[in-house]
Amino acid sequence: MEFEIYRAKDVELIEGCRKQDRQAQKQLYDRYSARLYALCCRYVKDKMEAEDVWITAFTKILERIEQYKGEGNFEGWMRKVVVNESLTYIRRHKNMHLETDIEAADYEPDYDQLENHLEAEDLLKLIEALPSGYRIVFNMFAIDGYSHKEIAEQLGISENTSKSQLSRARVALQKSLVELEQGIEKTNRYEQPHRSTL
Repeated sequence: MEFEIYRAKDVELIEGCRKQDRQAQKQLYDRYSARLYALCCRYVKDKMEAEDVWITAFTKILERIEQYKGEGNFEGWMRKVVVNESLTYIRRHKNMHLETDIEAADYEPDYDQLENHLEAEDLLKLIEALPSGYRIVFNMFAIDGYSHKEIAEQLGISENTSKSQLSRARVALQKSLVELEQGIEKTNRYEQPHRSTL
C-alpha cells in the first residue's frame, strides 16, 4: 500500500516535470538528491566532483524524462542516468587502470570467516578505497546489478577483463575486511575490564 502511494506521487512528479513545472522539479530533486548523490560518490571519489556529476545527471534526467515510459521503477531509470553520467565523467577526466589478465577471475573468496561486526558504512569506505578500475566494476556488478556484458560495453573492455576486475576487487575487499575485523577484535580485547589477580 505504501509503495503504491509512493509510486503515485512519482507519477504526479513525472507529469509535472514533463510540463517543466518548477515546483515538481524541486520536489523530485528533494526526494532523490541524497540517494543519487551518494550513488555518484561511489564512482567519483572527490565529493565536489561527484556533486558536479550529480547536477549534470539531474539536468539530463529532466531533459530526458520523456524517455521514461512508465515501465519498471522510476528510481531505477534515474540511477542508470546517474551511473552513465558518472562513467562519462571518469572516462573524460580520470585514467582508469583496468588490468587485462584474468588469472584471478575464477577465484571466489570465502567470506564466512568474517564475523558480522562491520557496519554498511565500513564496507562502503573499503569499496571507496579500492583502485579506480576495481571500484567501478565492483560497484556496477555487485551493487548496481550490471552484467559483465553491460560493463564491458560501458567501459570499452572485454567481459574477461570485467570478471578479472571484479575478482581482484573481491580479493582486495576480503583482505581489507579481515584486517578491519582483526582490528575490531583487538580493540574489543583491550576494552574488556581486566580482572584483578589479587
